[in-house]
Amino acid sequence: MRNPHFYPVILAGGRGTRFWPLSRKRRAKQLLALSGKQTMIQQTVKRLRPLAPERHFWIITNQDSRPEILRQLRGLAREQVVPEPVGRNTAPAIGLAAFILLRSDPDAVIGMFPSDHVVGDEPRFRAIVERGVEIAAGGENIVVMGIRPSRAETGYGYIETGGRAGNGEFHVRRFTEKPDAATAQRFVEAGNYFWNSGMFLWRAATLAKALREHLPATAPLLEQIAAAFGTSKFATVFRRLYPRCENISIDYAVLEPRSAKGEERSGIFCLPVEVGWNDLGSWTALYEFKVEAGEGSGQGNVIEGAGSHAIAASGNYVHAPGKFVAAVGVENVVVVETDDALLITTRERAQDVGKLVKYLDEKKLSKLV
Repeated sequence: MRNPHFYPVILAGGRGTRFWPLSRKRRAKQLLALSGKQTMIQQTVKRLRPLAPERHFWIITNQDSRPEILRQLRGLAREQVVPEPVGRNTAPAIGLAAFILLRSDPDAVIGMFPSDHVVGDEPRFRAIVERGVEIAAGGENIVVMGIRPSRAETGYGYIETGGRAGNGEFHVRRFTEKPDAATAQRFVEAGNYFWNSGMFLWRAATLAKALREHLPATAPLLEQIAAAFGTSKFATVFRRLYPRCENISIDYAVLEPRSAKGEERSGIFCLPVEVGWNDLGSWTALYEFKVEAGEGSGQGNVIEGAGSHAIAASGNYVHAPGKFVAAVGVENVVVVETDDALLITTRERAQDVGKLVKYLDEKKLSKLV
């Protein structure tokens, strides 16, 4: 049964630097149609829309992305798309949403969702979210949605679970951020670890209380900003106070210290999410996703262009819209073309594209970022 106090809060402030040159400041990864006709953020809202009315959706983003988000999500009012004056990671972003919602709905239950995930089985996903909302609404509980690991991935955080806590959920023992390869392999073999998906559910009051406890300097700033929301002073107060908030993730700020209380006392629960999830974190991940979806050729190439032909070429991803693509004698390369840039890398090194964007920033090549 749909909870009338459920508010999806979608975090859309990232730049998606590993998807350069397609992803740019004003049209970041979440605003691109990487896995279908709709953009990532449009898919995210559509996926959650059966669980809450559009007036309950909130998007936390940045000044660069806000105009395009408003264009893509025409059902949302302007005040529902909140642009941070500076990036301060996930704790201040979701905390601000909690303090704003708490003022209008003391029973608000927040779902925190990244804006750039892919979900295969959406009906099952919604059923799991509804169960999570039920747990979160039942007390000072925090629900994290965990993905059963398919490999020893070092780019994700891990959740160690303890005993079963009810209808499919587990108590959480601890969180571990991005382990080394050997540790990740041990986690996978143990069988009681899940990837941290970055999707959480909690009552606004629960989160507000946790922030006051664990971020005592930042919480009052967020409360002052929330108090100004909806007034003519909001923009000024937001710009003045938000940069003073601690730059910290919700994992480090709240989840890790709370899990230290012990799995029975922490009130943190892990809900396994087996729904065909993918966070499309790089060109390599996108290539693998498209191959699994049957979009590749018999040679394992994914070529997006105006026709193509491959000779003794395999495992390549090429994005060159409007051009005929010929691949001859190359393997496992990534080539992405835009009007003003050309990326050439390998699938193995595609994670390093973000370093290239850092270089462009340092050289002040603003037209390319």
